[in-house]
Amino acid sequence: MPLINRLDSRDAGFKTELNRLLAFDASQDEAIERATAGILADVRQRGDAALLEYTRRFDRVQAGSVAELEIPRSEWEAALAALPAKQRNALELAADRVRAYHAHQRAESWSYTEADGTLLGQQITALDRVGLYVPGGKAAYPSSVLMNAIPAKVAGVPEVVMVTPTPDGARNPIVLAAAAVAGVDRAYAIGGAQAVGALAYGTATIDAVDKIVGPGNAYVAAAKRRVFGTVGIDMIAGPSEILIICDGSTPADWIAMDLFSQAEHDELAQSILLCPDAAYLDEVQAAIARLLPTMPRHEIIRASLAQRGVLARVRDLDEACEIANHIAPEHLEISTEDAAQLATRIRHAGAIFLGRYSSEALGDYCAGPNHVLPTSRTARFSSPLGVYDFQKRSSLIQVSQAGAQALGPIAAELAYGEGLPAHAASAEYRLERP
Repeated sequence: MPLINRLDSRDAGFKTELNRLLAFDASQDEAIERATAGILADVRQRGDAALLEYTRRFDRVQAGSVAELEIPRSEWEAALAALPAKQRNALELAADRVRAYHAHQRAESWSYTEADGTLLGQQITALDRVGLYVPGGKAAYPSSVLMNAIPAKVAGVPEVVMVTPTPDGARNPIVLAAAAVAGVDRAYAIGGAQAVGALAYGTATIDAVDKIVGPGNAYVAAAKRRVFGTVGIDMIAGPSEILIICDGSTPADWIAMDLFSQAEHDELAQSILLCPDAAYLDEVQAAIARLLPTMPRHEIIRASLAQRGVLARVRDLDEACEIANHIAPEHLEISTEDAAQLATRIRHAGAIFLGRYSSEALGDYCAGPNHVLPTSRTARFSSPLGVYDFQKRSSLIQVSQAGAQALGPIAAELAYGEGLPAHAASAEYRLERP
């Protein structure tokens, strides 16, 4: 198996081979789906009792009540206070940058009044309650806490409830510290599909939420998919992706490490480089071979690059942009001299990083924009998580007496045309009689 796949857009089979490598089997595991459906139904029916049973079974945590599984705020604050100074400073600075960026996204209510006094507009309100799922155990993702909780709080959500599994009772201190920094309101030591069910349906102890956000394993993803409609969800994320457009002016070692930064997530992650310079692609491939053995997660990176990684020679940067729009990547780095100009040609990407100093890793942690991004080509029709995901819009319609005279006949005519006479009459009753 090659270290990484090499393609050339001049070859007759280029598109076919590229699409083969882009393909991701999102078929659902029937065993996981059945198990998840059973857990959700049980939590919906038995509430707290089911939640306690699954927490004992899967996390090996004994508790007499769900209230005992709530993690008190004092524990979050203690975790924050105990962090090494450099780590706490990094966490707080990242939170400040994420908060400042998302403050620009907050929408405000608006209205306008027509000449006859009719007022039309839009009222913006925040969701009442949001659930945040955070992986637990060996996984520690404080950045995900920041990226999910902070936009919700900027939007004005009164209550953000965090759930996180604690296998064998082990609570991750940096996750708890991030909850304190991000403005989380309550936290429970529960996880898996059962936690998603509790947030979606509510139990005697845990109030139902309006939306569930945050990453999780296959059972969590299956549960989010099943409860969508009862509650909102952020997205069902696929494997992580990076696409780099390069003109050959960036040090090859930098680009190799940027490819590694996604490949190290898991074997299904995808890293792609497009460049018109074949000699530069050779340099990057040599850098990959040289640097790979030094990486702690080299086995995962090697598998990812061999299965789904691509170094592709393209005719020019214009073609690179066309290919990028077809791929619609989660992360797009434009590592060229004219990055801003090329970015104007990009229509589909979750996040666009401009210039050789804009590594995707900075976006993951502290640049400010959200790292919860559309994957698997869904950037063609969806956007990064943001404040707008935690706000709702209600239309405002206040028709004046004069406005009713102008609008009534129009509405009635259309209603009669649709065969809905009560609609027509509702409008006509408000018309002034001669």
